[in-house]
Amino acid sequence: MRIKLLQHAFPFVSRRGNGQLFRQVLPVLLMQLCSFASFASSPQSIVSDSIRVTLTEGTNIAIDLSPDKKMIAMDLQGTIWTMPVAGGEAKPLTDALGDSRLPAWSPDGSRVAFHSYRDGNYHIWTVNKNRTDLRQVTFGVYDDREPYWSPDGKSLVFSSDRDGNYDVWEIELGSGKLKQLTNNPANDYYPAYAADGKQIAFVSERTEAPGIYVLSQEGKEQLLVQGEAKMAAPSWHPNGSQVLYNAFTQHGHSRLEAAVLGDGGGQTISDPSEDIFPFRVSWLSRTEFLYTADGKIKRRKLGKSKAQTIPFKAVVALSRPAYQRKTYTFDNIAPQPVLGIRGASVSPDGKRIIFSALSDLWILEKGKRKPVAIANDAFVEVDPAWSPDGNKLAYVSDRNGSMDLWIRDLQTGKDHLLVDLPNELNFPSWSPDGARIAFYEGDLRNAWGRGTLHVVDVASGKVEKLHESMFVPSQPSWSADGKTIAISALEVYSSRYREGVSKILLVSLDGQPDQYVSPVPERSLGTRGKNGPVWSPNGNMMAYTLDGLLWVVPVSKTGNIIGPPKRLTNELAEVPSWTGDSKSIVFLATDTLKQVYLADGHITPIPMDFTWQYKQPTERKVIHAGKLFDGRAAAYRENVDIIIEGNRIKEILPHQAGRQGNLIDASGKTVIPGLFEMHTHQSEMAGERLGRLWLSYGITSLRETGADPYDAIERKESWSSGARIGPREFFTGGLTDGSRIYYGLATSINSGAQLELELERTKRLGYDLIKTYVRMPDLMQERITAYAHSIGIPVSSHEIYPATRYGVDAVEHIGGTSRRGYSPKITSMNHSYQDVIELLAKSGMNITPTASLQGGFYVMAGKDPAFFENRQFKAFFSESYANDLKENAQSVTEMFPGYISNFGNIQKTVKALLAAGARVTTGTDSPFIPYGMSLHTELQSWVDGGVTPYEALRSATLWSAEAVGVSKDLGTVEPGKLADLVIVAGDPLTRIQDAWNVEVVLKNGEVHLIQDLLKSPSAN
Repeated sequence: MRIKLLQHAFPFVSRRGNGQLFRQVLPVLLMQLCSFASFASSPQSIVSDSIRVTLTEGTNIAIDLSPDKKMIAMDLQGTIWTMPVAGGEAKPLTDALGDSRLPAWSPDGSRVAFHSYRDGNYHIWTVNKNRTDLRQVTFGVYDDREPYWSPDGKSLVFSSDRDGNYDVWEIELGSGKLKQLTNNPANDYYPAYAADGKQIAFVSERTEAPGIYVLSQEGKEQLLVQGEAKMAAPSWHPNGSQVLYNAFTQHGHSRLEAAVLGDGGGQTISDPSEDIFPFRVSWLSRTEFLYTADGKIKRRKLGKSKAQTIPFKAVVALSRPAYQRKTYTFDNIAPQPVLGIRGASVSPDGKRIIFSALSDLWILEKGKRKPVAIANDAFVEVDPAWSPDGNKLAYVSDRNGSMDLWIRDLQTGKDHLLVDLPNELNFPSWSPDGARIAFYEGDLRNAWGRGTLHVVDVASGKVEKLHESMFVPSQPSWSADGKTIAISALEVYSSRYREGVSKILLVSLDGQPDQYVSPVPERSLGTRGKNGPVWSPNGNMMAYTLDGLLWVVPVSKTGNIIGPPKRLTNELAEVPSWTGDSKSIVFLATDTLKQVYLADGHITPIPMDFTWQYKQPTERKVIHAGKLFDGRAAAYRENVDIIIEGNRIKEILPHQAGRQGNLIDASGKTVIPGLFEMHTHQSEMAGERLGRLWLSYGITSLRETGADPYDAIERKESWSSGARIGPREFFTGGLTDGSRIYYGLATSINSGAQLELELERTKRLGYDLIKTYVRMPDLMQERITAYAHSIGIPVSSHEIYPATRYGVDAVEHIGGTSRRGYSPKITSMNHSYQDVIELLAKSGMNITPTASLQGGFYVMAGKDPAFFENRQFKAFFSESYANDLKENAQSVTEMFPGYISNFGNIQKTVKALLAAGARVTTGTDSPFIPYGMSLHTELQSWVDGGVTPYEALRSATLWSAEAVGVSKDLGTVEPGKLADLVIVAGDPLTRIQDAWNVEVVLKNGEVHLIQDLLKSPSAN
């Protein structure tokens, strides 16, 4: 059976040549083999040292009733379970690693169909009701979801993105023949047969008339019910004249509605207070049905206001493996190699390499091991690009107040400002004739790097917009004739979900339409940044990264691919740049600059001696604290002296006048530990001010949960060495993702070999955690977790189960993106039920709920008239930015009132998690909401929901330090700890808003006054 199934997989996987087919199929087949081996073992095996957890409620569970009305199939946290219709003990039908969802019984009751993410895409599977004969029904690079059997049991209908958007498809189970049933440009999904097999109901997002449609056997489509609500899961009444479906309204209500054929409208049949889950109902009779809501399986009769609950118990196993955490040496003063090398680029003559590091631009001459700094100021200089003659550099700097485009004449050493636009600029690229420079302008919010492509005439300074804003595009690269620009850009599979692949986008300067091309269709290029495409100066080739390796591909003068790609490395490669003769490419091989020569493929290292050191204070300081919150006790210590020697706290003693050391008088103030921001994303476009901004809010440590690793390391080394002022940085690299990606910094993992290369990078670059993203399959995530623990660092993701089964340390967001289109952690009405609370509390998994991102920011802004009068906010953010935030808050409140009204349910969940003993820490996903201010909004929203200020501050200090793995040195104010302290005016244990009344910040024993932090280096 197994061999036959794998052979059957080949026709569906790829439409490429044989070699590429093998490379594409192999990792999928390996995952399938692992998948079957896993399935063959006990699906919810509970070993003696595991933690047993009994789940009695489910968040967004779907069910289906067997044809004989005796059994219920249910999906709960990614496993399909079965139980008697009266309820009771649920038994697993599938294992925990497949993310199996939406069960559907076959008409004869012998099998259950479902969609599963087992091989890295959602496909349709079936299994016998006795847990034997698991079969994969659909295959390939597409997502297939929401299966439903035909009444004769010979075929399944499902939705799929095989044709550009989601459509309804049918597969004959005997032959495997596929047939597309709808082909509207909008998304069509969630199909369901009528009992007689003559009609199919489905949901459509058609702009002119979104709603529930009915498809006849003849292919005629009819609108059943239209509405502005988000609709899901139509299910036919046994008589074939009525359809029940879920509707989620803009007011934040999830309802069960019924529509009669020909009536044109829907009638609500659920209770207004119910949290209806967006899945199909099952009919017990013509008058009674089953559905899921409020964490329960419910039984209701038509016309009756009350529903019965069908109880269930499902036992799962959790694991919390102990491992030795990474050792940190914060007192080290020995020189360390610089790893934060950003944007290395070779000069046209091949003799020099320019890059940014340690808050400066550096030039390394080949043959000389020490690079030379060329800017030597307190600002940020990044994205250097050589002019074609090698005599000038274009780069971006914030020395004029924002990230502007500058040019340096290397012969005279003079700089001049070329472009200053309202928003931040990045990624300059010279045209082949040196007359123009292409670059991007970010948006006002500067969130995750949207870019509008412009070109500037170097001689006149005239700027022209070339392309509308794009989502995180790569550095532009010019064709040899200067008529086309190539970039890496996202092409999504559908508008229903946001994921896709990064492809080469060709932008014509002659007015021709944009064109996507790809050297390997349906495979994503490397992270969108400086990893290609990079056009060779002679115009014949493009260099790029794919699967982490360096490749070249021959192209026409307009950028169309005209030959097979060629792999140049077997090791990870970053930021390729061509020499002017188009004969070699310089790249960064994880932590070493190298050069590859195309003629024979030989690679040579480019040695460099380049180090940095921690900036360590030596003087003695005494802080006279009127009140001290030490991070542990719920009450203040009062009138004490905190004695600091160098960068550490030596003693905390009752106050005594005249102690030796520099006195900091905080006798009328409160001292608290430095705060942790546990979920943020940063970029060089924020400039020098970013470090000062963090400190001004009392944030002395950051956990960056996704970044260009070299960008993050540059910040870490600059802030630690004193090249710039800023907090401590605990970082990961790009979002480790599956075959589809969304963000520009996401790394698409397509094979086990590529994964091992990326894991080795985490060790060599000194990551502090690994963050996996939403398309990462569990089989790979389990391997990632094992490796991370072997080098002492934690893993975080968006998942709670089976992640808690194999030891993932943390989860991000109580809501957040999910590959399912709905969340296993929170419902559309913002409720989380017993399964979520129990899994998190019993496993010890740390959760950073980012409540402020889920509506808390706007709720807190609406409750505080002086919210935007915060002095740090006014110092660091422009008036136009503030106005944009206020307008957005108003429009969100008006357009989606449920977003605000349902926020209280998230607050209840945070409080319930803490009450259950879960570890909950404060983070925000800034810059989606403003840096710095976001963390205080998180604290305020927790307290507004009933969490005590003490619990909120403990989460932002001690518990955050424990989650990061640095509580030996940080998180509390105690002797022996690092001197990361904040002096605030007021009483934050009584009034949490006082936590942002920052007066003085100490980071690593260095004193920063608030008035200095609010000023730029030139003002200081």
